[in-house]
Amino acid sequence: MTVTQSKPASTNGVAALDRAIAILDAFATADRSLSLAEIAARTGLYKSTILRLANSLLRGQLLERLDDGRYRVGPATFRLGALYQRSVVAIDILLPIMRDLAERSWESVAFYVRSGDVRTCLYRVESKHPIRYTIREGDVLPLLAGTGGRVLAAFSGQQGEPYETIRKTYHCLSVGDRDPETAGVSAPVFGPGHTLLGALTLSGPSTRVDAAFLQRMKNPLIEAAARATRAFGEDASMLEQAALKAKAEGPVLKRQA
Repeated sequence: MTVTQSKPASTNGVAALDRAIAILDAFATADRSLSLAEIAARTGLYKSTILRLANSLLRGQLLERLDDGRYRVGPATFRLGALYQRSVVAIDILLPIMRDLAERSWESVAFYVRSGDVRTCLYRVESKHPIRYTIREGDVLPLLAGTGGRVLAAFSGQQGEPYETIRKTYHCLSVGDRDPETAGVSAPVFGPGHTLLGALTLSGPSTRVDAAFLQRMKNPLIEAAARATRAFGEDASMLEQAALKAKAEGPVLKRQA
């Protein structure tokens, strides 16, 4: 009697899955499509192996074959990406980062999204101070006033100043822009394809959160926006460069005791 072991088949199945993932990982953000030879060079896989696995990826719409024989990622990857964003945006990515920033600064941190000609506070972590600038989750504010709104407008294509400068520096800082009693600094957060997801904002009463304080907080805020952008699966190199420049312009705030 011959005994057939299942372990090799299982191992082969895992190896095939790993190779299929490697094929998808071969595509970079700048790639519109790749040839079979390019995929082989980037993965180290034989062309025959790639062709065999590509058939499964094509059936699952994770890969598409163009008329010229080149390949590009398929529409199913977009659906999976959208599901990932919806499932992790609050708990797994934004809120921990916002809590870290609020703990470091002792001020309120909010995440705003654009809704037409206004912006909505989607998430918020309150300041530790008894006197604070109070905005609740779900509150609607103007788009073209306040640092969060101006960042959203800038990276949505708003022309002129201060939006050109915001796009260059990846942040906006102001005292008394929307409200003479408040001040804040904001930076953009991006998702796959450099899609603008929202604006991360640190704010508080201008009696405590003055221009000098905001200058010191530019680096930690932009670093937090870069951290969120990386977690969403997008290249954060431009934000990282902006954070380094902000750090060179002034000292980083130490955590209060």
